[in-house]
Amino acid sequence: MTDLSISKQTARRFILGRQGLWPGRRWAGEAGLIEALRVCEAVQMDPLQVVARSHDIALWGRVRDYQPADLARVMYERREFFDYGGGLFIYPMRELPYWRTPMRNRERSQHWADFAATHPTLLDEMRGELRRRGPLGNRDFVGHERVTNYRGSKDTSLALYYLWLTGETMIHHRQGFERIYDLRERIAPPQFDFVAPADEAEAYFARKSLAFHGLLEERRLAGGLSFFAERNPSRAEAAIWLERLTADGAAVALRIEGWRGRWLALADDLPLLGALEADEIPAAWRPLDSSTTDTEVTLLAPLEIASARGRSNWLFDFEYIWEVYKPAAARRWGYYTLPILYGDRLVARLDPRLDRATNTLRLLGFWREPDAIGDEAAFAEALARGLARFATFLRARRVDVSALAPADEWARIARGANDLLPSGAAPA
Repeated sequence: MTDLSISKQTARRFILGRQGLWPGRRWAGEAGLIEALRVCEAVQMDPLQVVARSHDIALWGRVRDYQPADLARVMYERREFFDYGGGLFIYPMRELPYWRTPMRNRERSQHWADFAATHPTLLDEMRGELRRRGPLGNRDFVGHERVTNYRGSKDTSLALYYLWLTGETMIHHRQGFERIYDLRERIAPPQFDFVAPADEAEAYFARKSLAFHGLLEERRLAGGLSFFAERNPSRAEAAIWLERLTADGAAVALRIEGWRGRWLALADDLPLLGALEADEIPAAWRPLDSSTTDTEVTLLAPLEIASARGRSNWLFDFEYIWEVYKPAAARRWGYYTLPILYGDRLVARLDPRLDRATNTLRLLGFWREPDAIGDEAAFAEALARGLARFATFLRARRVDVSALAPADEWARIARGANDLLPSGAAPA
């Protein structure tokens, strides 16, 4: 049978839409946040807070009137989700039985097996203290050996991290962004506190990798599986999983305009792809109101799945590198540059800062793509609306663009943004 063929525009809109970023926000409130997190499959967390944390920016782009306190409530009070992994992600709590297999894989890995073998007394001490005193964070332990490690500066911090990574503990809550741990059995809802069979877990993650990416190259299926399963399957294993996914009808192969290789998508997503290829917006994706990415830009998070890890290059023909860890002299753009989504394209990037002393959102840099914007006046209005919503999310009282040129053009945009802020007009 001939593979389905889709245009690059369809691929772009599908990935954006499946992630809830296009054509506009379709979720609101706590129930909407829960649905967004489930549909997205995984949202990466990051502690850095220049304007807001990456995961909060990602959820703001999907959920109307989102605030970080909403996420803390659904994660650490309602226990609908949990955060886990060396590359830290948010996952639905109902997936915990499957995640217990990767947790065991980590326990058996050479690095952490060696750590456990050389620190049995320390680990027993941590278990005992948590059982007796928990919930506890790293700051609750003093007088232990100092270490040099990315994961902590004390042996106790590494021990706590090991117990979390291997599934003995979970995050009870966070203070700022600091982990506060407790024993898993005290946190996980009983109906999810068991270990799924390893083969079921890997089958689940094979499907999840497709749902998470939306579209995945066949040759990257092994990498997609290893991303979740915490082990590196061979090419032969990946071929077996490919055969299983397609033979049982869970996945379909397709071609994307301009690309030679074959791609995979979930069979359940075929109606969405068909609607998009016919230039229709799927009914389930319709925004809550008249605001869309055509009328109001969205700023994408640095770790956004739709644009991070090189995806912006092939999907949008847009180069994006998060330069926050580069030396200043080596940066091409800015410290915390965010891509700007306008319609279904990435058309520019800006470098924002939140001045918390004055509650001012400052734009320190703006770089546009050549010939990416058609109607300049329409884009200026959409940018002003997007900046106003972003400033409101940050609880900023005004937007300052004085660092940008040309001054007249940016003054008009700033006035438009400030006029839309809840506090009313503010000087540009």
